[in-house]
Amino acid sequence: MISNYILAIDQGTTSTRSIIFSTQGEIMSIAQREIRQIYPKAGYVEHDPQEIFNSVLETAREAIRLSKLEIKNIATIGITNQRETIVVWNKDSGTPVYNAIVWQCRRTSNYIEELKKAGHSQTITSKTGLVPDAYFSGPKIKWILDNVPKARDLANSNKLLFGTIDSWLLWKLTGGKVHSTDVTNASRTMLFNIAKLKWDEDLFEIMRIPIEMAPEVKKSSDHYGFVSEEFLGKEISIGSLVGDQQAALFGQTGFEEGEIKCTYGTGNFILLNTGDKIVFSKKGLVSTIAFAAKSKVDYALEGSIFITGAAIQWLRDGLGIIKESKEVNELASKVKDNGGVYFVPAFVGLGAPYWDMYARGTIIGITRGTTNAHIARATLESIAYQTRDVIEVMESETGIKIKELKVDGGASASDLLMQFQSNLLGVPILRPKIKETTALGASMLAGLSIGLWKDFEELKKIWKEEKRFLPSEEEMLKTKSFYVNWKKAVERARGWSLESRTVA
Repeated sequence: MISNYILAIDQGTTSTRSIIFSTQGEIMSIAQREIRQIYPKAGYVEHDPQEIFNSVLETAREAIRLSKLEIKNIATIGITNQRETIVVWNKDSGTPVYNAIVWQCRRTSNYIEELKKAGHSQTITSKTGLVPDAYFSGPKIKWILDNVPKARDLANSNKLLFGTIDSWLLWKLTGGKVHSTDVTNASRTMLFNIAKLKWDEDLFEIMRIPIEMAPEVKKSSDHYGFVSEEFLGKEISIGSLVGDQQAALFGQTGFEEGEIKCTYGTGNFILLNTGDKIVFSKKGLVSTIAFAAKSKVDYALEGSIFITGAAIQWLRDGLGIIKESKEVNELASKVKDNGGVYFVPAFVGLGAPYWDMYARGTIIGITRGTTNAHIARATLESIAYQTRDVIEVMESETGIKIKELKVDGGASASDLLMQFQSNLLGVPILRPKIKETTALGASMLAGLSIGLWKDFEELKKIWKEEKRFLPSEEEMLKTKSFYVNWKKAVERARGWSLESRTVA
């Protein structure tokens, strides 16, 4: 066998997966490890950076073993990662000064309010395309410098580095030789100028972060050095770094303006390719970089929904009404509709298009006849409603009427949810044969960097449709009233924790 297999490392919020792909897009093996979620207090979410690195080594080694390939058959490695999650580490010792602060964490909400009051919102949005929110990385870095003993002194002495998870893994895998990131991850920090494609000194100054801590920024498909021989038994080139949602868009072959995908994961993430144009949203979406490969840099309009699949996990872990996440479909199918129950899963506030840090989870419409099945159905439907919220705004701001929606992620396996989504949007839903589109996108970008594929046209041949869900006229009529009720439920959930603090 020649060296034409790619190892994709997909480091997500709840687990790490390593997947080996052939150049035809075939999955040769998958290995997975769950990641421990750390909740120091309400609204705080952390990960252990060393645990994340260990999970990468364990899954990479296992994937190679399960594939029955030899290490020499692996041509390159692509890394895709949970975005916005940040690590700050000592560049001499290689030790993180604090746990990784996860994208879901809301600890910087008060600082975001300070930035807004100081009049920085327009500056931030015009430079980064982002809405000031606790979701993004820059304020998390500032929190670590302000709250971890000696961290700011070390930073001022040029002893600390920061990076999103891709950057942390790259630094570790190369034995501390390479401190880099790609444009997609950089564009999620609230510190990167997406028009100029470089770190913005003004934003570093506003947030009081030494710019020397920042990684070098490169294309998504590029040479990032080599994995040290000690880790996998051979030096292997690292050919891509890319944020997970941008990787999924790439894996769905969303290479052209107007193409759109939705990933149904812990949260839902919808990206619409806007070509070489930055579309600035006035209604709560963010402008971001879709990918940079070959000589092409594409932008995207994105809607980030914080809690979708995580709401199903809550049914399992919080309420205990299901034992495994996949059981939600069977339970929801026991009732013909939601029985008037609506669930707004705003556990950590609401993301796009609302950006309400103070919204909280709400279940409304409960009667004596409400059952676990109604709650399960309302949970699945909430995923579809939130997706429509975002897509309606995308269409209005770009003038693009979407013709179809490509889907991926764990919850996209639910036929019940996908059919409801199709009826709610009134367009076909396309589910691919390869559902691991995030890892596939990372592998495509890595393969491009070393010439395994010569261009985007070759990559398009990899994508294959598994199932298509078509809207029903009758069901589309029904969903109109459902969606009106959903909007009413959202209004009940908005501003809840702020109102509670005011009363107290």
